Amino acid sequence: MTSTETMPVGIELDPTPGPRPGRVTLEGRFVSVVPFDLATHGRDLYEASSGPANDDLWPYLWQGPFADFESFSAYYAEAAKKDDPLLYAIIDRASGRAVGHAALMRIVPNDRVVEVGNILYTPPIQRTIGATEAMYLMARYVFDGLGYRRYEWKCNDLNAPSRRAAARYGFAYEGTFRQHMIVKGRNRDTAWFAMLDSDWPRVKAGFEAWLDPANFDAEGRQKQNLGASMEASA
Repeated sequence: MTSTETMPVGIELDPTPGPRPGRVTLEGRFVSVVPFDLATHGRDLYEASSGPANDDLWPYLWQGPFADFESFSAYYAEAAKKDDPLLYAIIDRASGRAVGHAALMRIVPNDRVVEVGNILYTPPIQRTIGATEAMYLMARYVFDGLGYRRYEWKCNDLNAPSRRAAARYGFAYEGTFRQHMIVKGRNRDTAWFAMLDSDWPRVKAGFEAWLDPANFDAEGRQKQNLGASMEASA
């Protein structure tokens, strides 16, 4: 009798590595998610995220705030070159301006696992339909486009808005890694969330029901919130 017949082991899977995320464009009705390019997106993003009124955008990110466009450009010029994290700009389709960014990072093709992070939503995209649509487009790319098994979201455990967002977007809380990192000279306990490929059909249906134009009135107010849409799709 073999050890696999006498001891519990994981489910046998196809071990073929997944493709690495690429510099692709993901089109939605309200936003486009595109490869970040400093020359194209830098000035818009800097203007939307700079100044004392926007200081609360930066405490939980690795970078920023930036004193001037030169220091902003120096950081983002290097960030745009990397394949991991792979940085995308979020473009408001109505204005054509960059209003945020997000990255696919800690990419592990052999395990078909990837994390979404370094999310910056400037005031023009905050609490908009496009903010949710951007996260839907990236999740759809990870699961339907790349065939990955696990999609992660990690944040500072003190970052209550990020924790709420993770839950709203269908990620499940898995625990907190205490004293996980030092970021900007401060301790970071990291809250871990994840979405699995087995979760995705339900989450996808919830996203699509919420994003359906019929879910909004003439003033753009939602009729059913995202959580209710996902529950109805379970």
